Amino acid sequence: MQNSKGFLGALQRIGKALMLPIAVMPAAALLLRLGAPDVLNIPVITNAGGAIFDNLALLFAIGIAIGIAGGDGVAGLAGAVGYLVITRVTGVMNADINMGVLAGIIMGLVAGYLYNRYHDIRLPDWLGFFGGKRFVPIVTSLAALVLGVIFGFVWPPIQMGINALGQWIIGAGALGMFIYGVLNRMLIPVGLHHVINSLVWFVFGSFTDAAGKVVTGDLNRFFAGDPSAGIFMAGFFPMMMFGLPAACLAMIKTARPENRKAISGLMISSALTAFLTGITEPIEFSFMFIAPVLYGIHAVLTGLSMAITYVLGIKTGFGFSAGLIDYILSYGIATKPLLLLLIGVVYFFVYYFVFYWAITKFNLPTPGRLDTAEGFVNPAADIMGNAPAEAPVKKVRDTHEDIKRMAEQYLDELGGHDNIASIESCVTRIRLQLKDESSVSDERLKKIGATAVVHMGKNNLQIVVGTKADLIVQEMQKYPMNG
Repeated sequence: MQNSKGFLGALQRIGKALMLPIAVMPAAALLLRLGAPDVLNIPVITNAGGAIFDNLALLFAIGIAIGIAGGDGVAGLAGAVGYLVITRVTGVMNADINMGVLAGIIMGLVAGYLYNRYHDIRLPDWLGFFGGKRFVPIVTSLAALVLGVIFGFVWPPIQMGINALGQWIIGAGALGMFIYGVLNRMLIPVGLHHVINSLVWFVFGSFTDAAGKVVTGDLNRFFAGDPSAGIFMAGFFPMMMFGLPAACLAMIKTARPENRKAISGLMISSALTAFLTGITEPIEFSFMFIAPVLYGIHAVLTGLSMAITYVLGIKTGFGFSAGLIDYILSYGIATKPLLLLLIGVVYFFVYYFVFYWAITKFNLPTPGRLDTAEGFVNPAADIMGNAPAEAPVKKVRDTHEDIKRMAEQYLDELGGHDNIASIESCVTRIRLQLKDESSVSDERLKKIGATAVVHMGKNNLQIVVGTKADLIVQEMQKYPMNG
């Protein structure tokens, strides 16, 4: 059990490291689509976005290394060096090898690990200049050389296996899409959906574009013009734009009358965020742990959406997530985009009536259904966390002062910086590795403003706070400097 918890903690660090390079995707997709012939027809803008897609593997090597190393740029340099070395070596060993983004992911992980191990190494005086952080790019390049030779021999069958897996999922048709959709949602609680998404969106399948460049992954191939790409993304739009906002409406309607006003603001803002941007975690975490039956239904409905869009031949993509913004940007190169909206409208009613029925039929404790005295906590009730649960609701404006106060309260509850081994933000989560979590109270964190608290093994913690996660982490990191 202890080993499995440690494994989950390691996977959590990999998952959060993947988010750094993925964060550049919206900018790349935006530029690529705005400059396209069917939009503004400005080649300069298109090529600006293409520059990011063309070097995605290198960006993964840099970004993941920085993420694993806790933000140090030296690790990023080492990741870049390692990627350049391993691709050149494997190319010499076997010209048919194409590791794609996986080469960047592997070297990012290796460079981050080597940084953590050797960034403070001491060498003999006559080699002293190359000690410390300067040693990291050197040892990474040597590791990349060795790995390049090894992968030159072992990668061809691995490459065939990855391609076979991708082809199996695609060949399984609607069943494969359904399985992927269910797995995608079921991995959300532990933050590991980024791992499976990285394989599907950046590795599976290959396409040679007009310039003769080979691109891999459903997302890359879609924006490169592959007519067969977009099947792994289309099914998310009905769920994110229509389904989950309808679930919010169902939870508002089924809340106790005295609690309905308190949760309406939270649910409406979360629904609008999901519709526009495709960020759904604030909604999902509101019922994920308190009503897991609903989350299981949600995962199945996501799988069905993936299967339905596949069967109907709908193909579209996104640079960030399946919200209205990405829907509009991809409209010109999508297949049957209007049909996708029709499915979305149907999904709105399906989610609403299924959620409403399940909540009332099984008396599920969704937000607002518990008596205030029995523990209903409105995350927006008091950002300072000082008021009791029955205190009047205050509107949270999320001003800079509000964020600072929340950061101070989180830091206090977590035991201060002395108790924090590492801290980073995801899109909606504060990801932490603590030295000792025994004194940390989940309920106290929720009263400060957290939607949920996820324990990822011993001393590894995720605090779900919504889209202001990065701002809170930045403020938390300022406190040592500000005293």
